[in-house]
Parts: sequence; structure tokens; C-alpha cells
Amino acid sequence: MKRCGFTQMCVAATMAAGLAAPLSGCGTSAPPIDESDAAPPPQTPETVTLFPAAPPLPGEKECKVVIQTGIPVTSSQHVARCAPVQYATNPPSGGDHWDVWAEFKRFEAEVPREIYVHNLEHGAIVLAYRCPSSGCEGVEAMLDEVRTEAASDPRCLMAPGGPEARLVMTPDSALDTPVAAAAWGATYTATCLDKASLARFVADHYGKGPEDTCSVAAAVDVDLPDGGAPSCSDASGGGAGGAAEGAPPGP
Repeated sequence: MKRCGFTQMCVAATMAAGLAAPLSGCGTSAPPIDESDAAPPPQTPETVTLFPAAPPLPGEKECKVVIQTGIPVTSSQHVARCAPVQYATNPPSGGDHWDVWAEFKRFEAEVPREIYVHNLEHGAIVLAYRCPSSGCEGVEAMLDEVRTEAASDPRCLMAPGGPEARLVMTPDSALDTPVAAAAWGATYTATCLDKASLARFVADHYGKGPEDTCSVAAAVDVDLPDGGAPSCSDASGGGAGGAAEGAPPGP
């Protein structure tokens, strides 16, 4: 095998890099760039509107999907349990929240937004829907298919007692559309059932929260009276379940 000298190696490496930044060890005095200190590129808000070839859901005039990305999140503090939080987007795409989060599962009861926004902070996707008490089967079935068909999450599979993925499915009576999804800094709303675009949103925005964790340490189950969710029947923040005082605070 032919051996190249040090000078030849430096020249070859520089050419391969397209004559970009000087290479360390090739005679340059410029200090190496510490990429860990580099600020992340700023996000640019963007809206994409789709009109899939599907019938609109009852009460809607057209089949329309709106995907918003790059939504800035200016605060993500813990607030008192049962304290209501007003969110800038519908569904919420981040913000202040309670110190507990929902289990990663399908819920029959409505998960308070102040709880599921904490899930978003952990990189989860929330699949939400608003529809009448009857005639909701198709919406629920489609969202559940997207939830169960999403890729497994290695972080979750390694967590003791963890779920397969960080996905929450819940009714949400405050939605403006029958179908919605949320991630940290991104939202999806639809007036029809378009599984392909919803599954794409889940794949594109999964695990993008500022805290990339699948912890279940402070997860609550609003479907169960003793599931650990804050009892907020006398407060304006909403909520369900039993007493929350014993639930450990979450990150």
C-alpha cells in the first residue's frame, strides 16, 4: 500500500472539504469551532395548507388540512396545578404547564391542556379530536390507527414500564376543528380525515421537545379516579381524577 506523507494528507483532506474551514493539525493557528456552544438556527414560522380529496366531516364545508411549524414558544414554566393557562395556538404548541403529564396512551376522558402541554415538552405528539357524542367512531378510529402504527421509540422501550412511543390521544372540546395534532412548536388541524398527512406530521415532529425523555415518573391517568390527575372540579383550569397531592413533581 502506498503511504502518503503528512503534507499530502493535509492537502487531500482540504480538497475533500471543498476548501472550507482550515483543518486542525494542518498548519493553521485558528482555534477549532466548539459546536456545542453554537446557538440553534432560529425557527421560521411556516404554514402549509392542503386540500385532500376526502369528504369534509359533518358540519364542515370543505376538506382542509393546515400545518403550522416553527411556532415560537416563549415560556415553558411550571404553574400551580389547576391554574388555567391561555395558549397562543389551538391546539397548544407549547407554553407553561402543570408539573405532571399524561400517560402515553389513548384516553376516553379529556386530558387538560395544561397537562398534555407537558407531554409536548417531552417530545410527545398529542392527537386530539372534537366531535359530537355520537358519530365520532370514524375520527377516533383514524387517530388510533395513526397512534398504533407510529414507529416504536427506543427511549420508551428502555424505560421500565414505559410505553411503546410518546403519543397521547385525547378528546379536546376547545378545538376549532374536528381533528388536530400538536407537537412542540407545531400544530396540525383538519376538517376531514386524511391519514397520510397526519401520519407524516407525527413522523416529522416526533421527539422535538426541549426535554427529550420518555419518563413515566409523574405521568397521570385521567381515565381513572385514582390515576393521580389533579382534582380541579372547583377550579377554572379543568381536570379530572383523584387527588394529586401525592404525585411527584415532574421535570
